[in-house]
Amino acid sequence: MTRLSTHDAIIIGAGPAGTSVALTLVRRGWGVAIVEKSAFPRRKVCGEYMSASNLALLDQLEIGDAWRANAGPEIRRVGFFSGETCVEAEMPRAKDGRSIRSAKDGVGRALGRDILDSLLLQAARSAGVEIFQPCRAVAIDRDGEMQRVRIQAGDETTTLRAPVIVAAHGSWEPGPLPSQLGKTNRPSGLLGFKAHFTGSSLAPDLMPLLAFPGGYGGMVSADHGRLSISCCIRRDMLARLRKQHGPKHRSHVSAADAVSRHLLDSCRGVRDALDSALLDGPWLAAGPIRPGIRSCYERDIFRVGNAAGESHPVIAEGISMALQSGWMLACELASTPGGQAAREAAARRYEAAWKRLFSTRVYAAAAIAGIALRPGSATLMAAIVRNFPQALTLGAQLSGKTRPVPGFV
Repeated sequence: MTRLSTHDAIIIGAGPAGTSVALTLVRRGWGVAIVEKSAFPRRKVCGEYMSASNLALLDQLEIGDAWRANAGPEIRRVGFFSGETCVEAEMPRAKDGRSIRSAKDGVGRALGRDILDSLLLQAARSAGVEIFQPCRAVAIDRDGEMQRVRIQAGDETTTLRAPVIVAAHGSWEPGPLPSQLGKTNRPSGLLGFKAHFTGSSLAPDLMPLLAFPGGYGGMVSADHGRLSISCCIRRDMLARLRKQHGPKHRSHVSAADAVSRHLLDSCRGVRDALDSALLDGPWLAAGPIRPGIRSCYERDIFRVGNAAGESHPVIAEGISMALQSGWMLACELASTPGGQAAREAAARRYEAAWKRLFSTRVYAAAAIAGIALRPGSATLMAAIVRNFPQALTLGAQLSGKTRPVPGFV
């Protein structure tokens, strides 16, 4: 069966970027639809930390109180775990005064994506956004001033029409849409892994960066006593590890087992934190990750979140960039009159704003990741932070953790 539905904007993807766009537009009178391929709640490969500078934006999206009620402990220290080295320093506080309701609001916290994404999507549904879920977008084509998105859910096909299409589907998964990236399998490509643990002994206010041969990662105390640990590892390193740890009668162990063993073998801080901890659910994997700056508007499609550009996860700014890019795009669109020329002008303003806000952290993350991934560099990084712990605080500032969201200063 085929049916037709018309809106002012169609958002493909219901993560923080897509729901940020949808909530902002629908509360300014737009008719909005979200197409999301996965059923919620769902776990994601994500570090799950969010900087305190986003709290005013969460309040604007009307989920700030729910986030405060569910998020984990305030993160007041940043750390570095590599080999036998465990160093800590102060986490810089947010500068956005409008988000500071209490001492807790001055620093970031972590909330599992299974909870955060559900909170955002429920807020969108309550605000009047039409949700198509689980439903996959399979084609986009132009129909005069409108664009058509063909979506499928089982045997049912629906065609959605709107003048504005927003790609908020991330960058990891290839697909048939013109906004989706092709998948490449280079030996140097980075694959992402993530797991939750309970019963960890990691200090609840500490978020350490992990550096190990062939990759980097992070740990943070999240909601409901869960520890969130995530990392990226080079594909060629992972292949060597799987073969190295494989039993005699099998050529490989699982990727998750190889990554877990490598983390424990490479970082005393990880071993100590997980000594009595229990794995809460399976390890997740995704990738390869696609760091870099991309076009914010291409083939008549706007892009937000990782579809527009992403930093290396080493700086833990993915959720912040997703929420903020969605907000910036929605503000430009909501103040734009109809017509193709007006939308193209809005796209140029949005792309310029995106680069002003995010380009520094993308380049800083690339520099830090490049150092972390260089053979033997973990030893050099450990020596630097042992002698200059304030480098960790400076790195957190360069990553954008204290920078206010435009429109909330």
